[in-house]
Amino acid sequence: MALEDFLKETNDAVKTVLNSSFEIEVYDTKTVPRFDDSLVTFDNLDESKKKCRRLESCVLYVDIRNSAAISSERQHWTLARLYSAFVRSMIKAAKYYGGHVRNIIGDRVMVVFDQENCFTNAVNTAILMNSISRYIIDKNFSGEFKCGIGIDYGKMLVTKAGETRRGAETEFYRSLVWLGRPANIASRLTDLANKSFSTTRKEVHVAYNYAHRDDLLWLDESYDDFLDELEGTYSPVLKHNDEHFYTFFKSPKITATEYPAILMTQAVYDGFKASNPNDSSIQNGWWKEQSVSIKEYSGKVYGGGVVFIAAQEL
Repeated sequence: MALEDFLKETNDAVKTVLNSSFEIEVYDTKTVPRFDDSLVTFDNLDESKKKCRRLESCVLYVDIRNSAAISSERQHWTLARLYSAFVRSMIKAAKYYGGHVRNIIGDRVMVVFDQENCFTNAVNTAILMNSISRYIIDKNFSGEFKCGIGIDYGKMLVTKAGETRRGAETEFYRSLVWLGRPANIASRLTDLANKSFSTTRKEVHVAYNYAHRDDLLWLDESYDDFLDELEGTYSPVLKHNDEHFYTFFKSPKITATEYPAILMTQAVYDGFKASNPNDSSIQNGWWKEQSVSIKEYSGKVYGGGVVFIAAQEL
């Protein structure tokens, strides 16, 4: 096909799909759709129609921490063994509690749950995955191994993306796509889970000399607060609004934050707590509110490094 013909064909297809007359039919479901679901279709350009499913449930992501560092330090065959063990174990953990694996990209595995008992199944799956990571994979891997897990709950639109093709590369050109905030939030929580972060705040250590004191009074002030107290002058002499100002020096403040292996939104935590009020993780307060800020989410986030005791005894 000539380039001009290809571009015209692409332009016509895009115009058809983005036109307001292109109909999107949405069918609610309580179970996780499969690829062969007749109510999830590719774009039908002839009929200007597409069918999608909508599921309100929990979505979970899990991936390896420090995978880039591990990749740079290990031989290819060692990496192949590690990734095989990780993906295989996470798939089995998902299935154990009725989860459906719907995407595997590199070292990240996506799991979606049927609506019934989704909170219980999603959180228990996360605990099982964390248990396997800490007490099975890490124990058998010659080096530190950790994974991070994020969970959210809400409505997701399930659609088919790609195009129908025949031959050996069929699977690379078609897949189910999960659209909606829950998948995005769960993925962002996974990015933070089981990681440590440090932030540096610029501060000034300022001394004031008061007559009634035998020593200097030292206070930590932000750059902005300190500069606001300086008088505007072209003189090389520093002038401060407080006559008791004596001296100062820069004193950056470093704050370290470490997130637990499992992070979940408040909707997931509340749903799990309501369904399992006597669960040991609830009774013992093992899920703690976390200071987390992520895009498109303003609610509370809970997290913990909860594991199953049975895994510790292996």
